[in-house]
Amino acid sequence: MEQILDRLHDPAVYALPAIALLIIVEMIATYFDDDTKGYDRRDLRANVLTGIGALVVSTLMRTAALALYTVAYVYVAPWHLDPGAWYTWVFLFFAVDILLYWYHRMAHRVRLMWAGHQVHHSSEYLNISVALRRKWAQWFEKIIWLPLPLLGVPPWMVFTMHSLHLLYGLFVHTEKVGKLPRPIEFFFVTPSHHRVHHGSDPEYLDKNYSSTLIIWDRMFGTFQPEIRRPVYGLTTQIGTHSIWRIQVHEFAAMIRDVRGARTFRHRLGYIFGPPGWQPSDRDEATTDGSLPTPAPVVAS
Repeated sequence: MEQILDRLHDPAVYALPAIALLIIVEMIATYFDDDTKGYDRRDLRANVLTGIGALVVSTLMRTAALALYTVAYVYVAPWHLDPGAWYTWVFLFFAVDILLYWYHRMAHRVRLMWAGHQVHHSSEYLNISVALRRKWAQWFEKIIWLPLPLLGVPPWMVFTMHSLHLLYGLFVHTEKVGKLPRPIEFFFVTPSHHRVHHGSDPEYLDKNYSSTLIIWDRMFGTFQPEIRRPVYGLTTQIGTHSIWRIQVHEFAAMIRDVRGARTFRHRLGYIFGPPGWQPSDRDEATTDGSLPTPAPVVAS
């Protein structure tokens, strides 16, 4: 256990001074550039404070997850992969990347998960500091890694690889880098791809979920190239820089919808359906089985 705990040191934490330097450099660069939105002081403050809170929560939850992963690795896994072998790291890289893709896709399509993930999308800017704007509700994020220790991956390796993917994600949160050479754009997630992901434009919604390799979006039909500069943020902007409201406003809206639901099925739809889910006209049938009377058509 001591060896595993010693290995749990997070590369993302060690990189914090470099991250701060990158943010300063980008702020200076965008100050003289009229083509990007740059930085807003209040938005930057919200990004940093939510990031600090997420780091504290992540530390606590990683401790709990480590105990679960260790039990799975020691007592359940049918074999143990060699942490010193190159093939273990290659397998882990691709395994983490594909799990991140499907987790990320679910976080956009299941409202309960979206209520946490929307924190990252709630900024109307896109810069390196937005990469720090992370949710505090991180329970799903820790559960998705359980298959890896069950397959014999040492728990410390799981956390290390995830942190390396997060560090790569810093690079793609920027407007200061245009499109890269075509081979890179074809295989890897680039700033152009991730700008699309943060766009609230109809053609950009629910696209480009990949973390490091864009090939997953190409394979599973969720790829969208950047055709124009996106409008960043949520489809309905929250209009606040309060770090507490940023974290909880969608949970509060979901609870209101659940409390106002007429049936148990509707409650499940508001929780596990996609964001924006509403009962259909058939679901809104009256208790005697008849459908509601349609509204009269008014000529314009």
